[in-house]
Amino acid sequence: MATILPNNPVGSISAVTLRVFRWLKRLPASFTIWQRLSGGNPSAGPDFWLCHADGRCALLTVACVSRDDLKRAGQHALFAAPITQPCASEEAAIAAFWLTLPANIPVPSTLLPGLILVPLVPQQELATTLAPPPSGMIRVGKEEAAPERLLPWLEAHLGPPLNAAQIEALRYAFTPEVVVPAQLTVRKPLERSVAAQLTSYLLSYDQERILKHDLDLSAEAEATTDNMHLQLVNGIAGSGKSLILLYRARLLRQFFPRKRILVLTHNRPLIRDLERRYLLLTNDDRRVKWFTFHGWCCYYWFKQDPKYKIIKTFERQKLIQQAWQKHLVDTAISPKMIESEIDWLKDRLITTREAYIEADRAGRGFALKEAMRSRVYDAIHTYQALLQEKNQLDFGDVPRRIWRLLHENAAAIPSYDVILIDEAQFFAPIWFSIIKQILRPPHGHLFMVADPTQGFLKRRQSWLASGLNVRGQSQRLEQCYRTTREILSFASRFYQQRLPDDDEAIVGVKLQQTPSGLMPEVIALRSEQDETARVINEIRALVAAKVPLDQILIIHANWQGADRLLTRLKTLLGAEQVVHPRDGTGTNQLRVCQLDAVTGLESPIVFLVGCHRILEAEDNPRLSAEERAEQLRDNTRRLYMAMTRAGQRLVVTYVGAVPPCMT
Repeated sequence: MATILPNNPVGSISAVTLRVFRWLKRLPASFTIWQRLSGGNPSAGPDFWLCHADGRCALLTVACVSRDDLKRAGQHALFAAPITQPCASEEAAIAAFWLTLPANIPVPSTLLPGLILVPLVPQQELATTLAPPPSGMIRVGKEEAAPERLLPWLEAHLGPPLNAAQIEALRYAFTPEVVVPAQLTVRKPLERSVAAQLTSYLLSYDQERILKHDLDLSAEAEATTDNMHLQLVNGIAGSGKSLILLYRARLLRQFFPRKRILVLTHNRPLIRDLERRYLLLTNDDRRVKWFTFHGWCCYYWFKQDPKYKIIKTFERQKLIQQAWQKHLVDTAISPKMIESEIDWLKDRLITTREAYIEADRAGRGFALKEAMRSRVYDAIHTYQALLQEKNQLDFGDVPRRIWRLLHENAAAIPSYDVILIDEAQFFAPIWFSIIKQILRPPHGHLFMVADPTQGFLKRRQSWLASGLNVRGQSQRLEQCYRTTREILSFASRFYQQRLPDDDEAIVGVKLQQTPSGLMPEVIALRSEQDETARVINEIRALVAAKVPLDQILIIHANWQGADRLLTRLKTLLGAEQVVHPRDGTGTNQLRVCQLDAVTGLESPIVFLVGCHRILEAEDNPRLSAEERAEQLRDNTRRLYMAMTRAGQRLVVTYVGAVPPCMT
């Protein structure tokens, strides 16, 4: 069976063209076929582009011409009345498309013949009624267009083989929806170490295939199923998951402008960045809604009950300390472990002691027997009572309030036709329960992209445990497109040296297909003051070399360090030139972000600062063996993620002796 993109027809097409689509889909696997996504402009080009594995190509368009149309055309010609001749618009569309092709396809009519199928009219009537088609075009009637004769006819009329550059040029012209503009890419290697010059490129074939898979949201497509449409894309860092999500949102808006679309992720820097890139991509289309999941919950919950406030972190830790002091001070359970257990419980639909005692805690990092679980539950109950006394909520309470509101008054919350989720591996089971309820029944579309080395997936917890059956609905991207071979090799080596027994490590990174670039730099320093000064001096040098500020991202190990650097750089460069990504970014602004909020972001140049704090904390003598192993695993994956934010140049600063895993 041929590869056809998209796999189902999208947009308003005639019944005749739909029939041809199905015939083309049955061609051999040696064919790749693109349907032109015209966006309602039928004169923009032919219906299909066919490409054989040997590089031979043809354009193909379908003329919905009947025998009556031919008869009327003949009568008008007899009386010299002006009329558009049958097949004339299809011929004009092919000719117009030829004019859009670049110089490396010098004679389009020879290299890329135009085939016009007329499935409703016999060949003899076409030949006797219509004038011959223009040079380079071939018109064929229903005999050759029949399914059993279509393959040999097509193979006989393909053009000569095109080279890779010519086929890429054809993709630019025929599928503009997969062209990635310069502002959205960090791929092009640096020239002479500092000149971060970017260029547009195309989504890969795998990315395009996933982008266009099950794209049809029409009423006809919905009528074929009674279930929610679910798609999951798993991919390593830099494989283009976020780009696919953005491009899918754009295509859905183009073809289904009345559908309600919501994009969700887990942190503010990422949702701001996604929205910024989407607005660039769509020339400021603001009809898609963009929220962090907690931001969306807060927006609708506090409309219902504004008396509650979210507790601040330091106040929350005081309440947890009180609950721990009352119930668990004589145990090996630490306040930090209680905080983690509170968050874990609230992320699930666990509301009773019995449900908590019976819950599967696999992957939690520390075991709790039944008697200890009961004491932990007492501590959680006390903590919750202290919160209520203050009329406060923590972040875990808000989704639970929304979940309850949906069951009490579903009309208070809007529903959506499509929900797209970036970094879905960070979404909790109760979040997915809410998302399924706000998808328009029964045909809502849920499209998720995820990194299997992050979030709950890193502990090998399943999607099924989160309430989603993704069997047969998932696809995988294993090629990193963002960064260079040297950066990816450095990050992979760091990962594998620290987690040598992790058989899921990096999900099969393909280094050999990654472009070459600069070696990462690891700079050893004596103090944190020296570290800050060195980073600032490096920024000065880049600014002097005319590197745009928006191509620089500084990642600090913690929020305090990020805030200090943010303040220093604002003083140096100007308050408007430096920003935290959570506040959104504008033109030519340098970004400074803490490590835990940087997931999903990317930049040509990345400075990774404060790593010593993370690695030194693993040697804390108060940690149990289980806690130390958990920290090692988490920190390794977090730092790997941070390193692979870099597209062209990675600079790591380290206070003290650089560990072997970074050399």
